[in-house]
Amino acid sequence: MSLPADSAPILRAKDYAAQSVFQPENLLREARRQRDLAPGDIPEVCLLDPDGDLVRMLRDTGRATLSPHWACYHTELWLFDCGTERIGVVGCVVGASFAVLVAEQLFASGCRLLVSVTSAGQIIESGPTPYFVLIERALRDEGTSYHYLPPAEFAAAPAALLAPIFAALRATDLPLRRGATWTTDAPYRETQTAIDAAQAHGVLAVEMEAAALYAFAAARGRDVLCFAHVTNQMAQAEGDFEKGEANGTRDMLRLVAATMAAWRLCPENAV
Repeated sequence: MSLPADSAPILRAKDYAAQSVFQPENLLREARRQRDLAPGDIPEVCLLDPDGDLVRMLRDTGRATLSPHWACYHTELWLFDCGTERIGVVGCVVGASFAVLVAEQLFASGCRLLVSVTSAGQIIESGPTPYFVLIERALRDEGTSYHYLPPAEFAAAPAALLAPIFAALRATDLPLRRGATWTTDAPYRETQTAIDAAQAHGVLAVEMEAAALYAFAAARGRDVLCFAHVTNQMAQAEGDFEKGEANGTRDMLRLVAATMAAWRLCPENAV
């Protein structure tokens, strides 16, 4: 028996002002105890690399080392130099719930800015792929965001970050757009009906993390910025999913470096 949309179980029994019983700090405490990890902070700037291309490149070229203080049960945090600063990156964090689980633990461990750069499928044509989209807001077609914010069409990026970081990125020659994406939990259910609806909302691309990360950021007061690396048209023709030189990792590093530098220009974020 189908339920009316407004009575779906995911929308029930939510108390958005209440504190969670299960806290990331407590999980990390127990993980450190069980794994005999020394206490210590991680870098203030961290990166989610859902495809894992950057992590593989950094690891294979000897440019990254494992953090001795990262207590997550499910992932590894790799440290590498980006410009004049050491930052952390977690690879293969795919999907809304996994991304927010890791984000909660990153901020509980000392992170202050989290950047996500994820592959995305083109919804509204915006030129030849690949290119990046600075995600201003994301259509909430996933489950995790509804545990952080009341129902709404979109989750938005932290407003104070958008203008200065977009201006810094425009000063580069990176292929860049700015706009909305559609966050889905089910990439193999991107039906034509769903695509048409996303296009009607002015959505540029489809990805799997941004809505949840932005809902988390709004609920927790965190600095999170998401980028879609538009690389494909959902494999409708052969030769799709090409990311550019070095699997897109060189442009990704430039994107992250410019984003971090612009964030650091704010007095409260200076090293």
